[in-house]
Amino acid sequence: MKIFIDSADLDEIAQAFDWGVCDGVTTNPSLMKKAVDRRAGKGEKLDLRDYIARILTIAKGTPVSLEVTEFSAQGMAAQGIRIYELFNPVAENVVIKIPVSPAFKDGDPTHFDGLKAVRDLSGRGIPVNCTLIFTPEQALLAAKAGAAYVSPFAGRIDDLLRSTAGIVFEKSDYYPADGMEGDGEPIEDNGIVSGIDLVEQCVDVLDIHGFDAEVIAASLRNPRQAREAALAGSQIATLPFGVIRDMLKHQKTYEGMELFTRDIVPEYVKMLQ
Repeated sequence: MKIFIDSADLDEIAQAFDWGVCDGVTTNPSLMKKAVDRRAGKGEKLDLRDYIARILTIAKGTPVSLEVTEFSAQGMAAQGIRIYELFNPVAENVVIKIPVSPAFKDGDPTHFDGLKAVRDLSGRGIPVNCTLIFTPEQALLAAKAGAAYVSPFAGRIDDLLRSTAGIVFEKSDYYPADGMEGDGEPIEDNGIVSGIDLVEQCVDVLDIHGFDAEVIAASLRNPRQAREAALAGSQIATLPFGVIRDMLKHQKTYEGMELFTRDIVPEYVKMLQ
């Protein structure tokens, strides 16, 4: 499973690539603006355009998802083309993030505009990451429209299930991949029992029907979810910096290193010098 870092912080992104485990970046305009403002507050001369170029340069050779802000099919496609023209020449690694549907409620006339924009951009050879996916059928439609990536939001489904059941929780709390029960009945959203279940069903649907789109397990909040996304067959997980860092932690590893250090043989070390 490939790992993308979900961050707008240059230092975090650079560190993740330096660790040798990062395969791409997902980010959004509001996070980037906050990061630029923080650096400006420390006296660094940097604007948003320069900042995006630096992210792309750090991630050269791997995809970086940049987001549109328009809501109509025409507006999203035009903005996606503009983003691609502006930034893809930097390192040839830009992917355009398009919501599967920009509608705010059922019946909005823009309901299918996301898919129209995906079709337009992918038809021009511009890779698209279709986001805000909460059902396998949405993933299916996004893949049919030509998306290179589909992003089911696992953590947000877990939030929905807990909120619907009246469960008090912190976002970082683990939610079982096989679901939970409330009042003796499984807690589910139209047959989805957890965020990882959503990811697995998206993987299965696209695999069964032979689509090339890769599943990006998104909105993952802890290392165990990252593990379960890998077991579910997700080709990619996009993870916050802290989750990537915590994936390597285990108390027995630390204990083992202490034992290894005690058992170092001086003659062996000298031989290798």
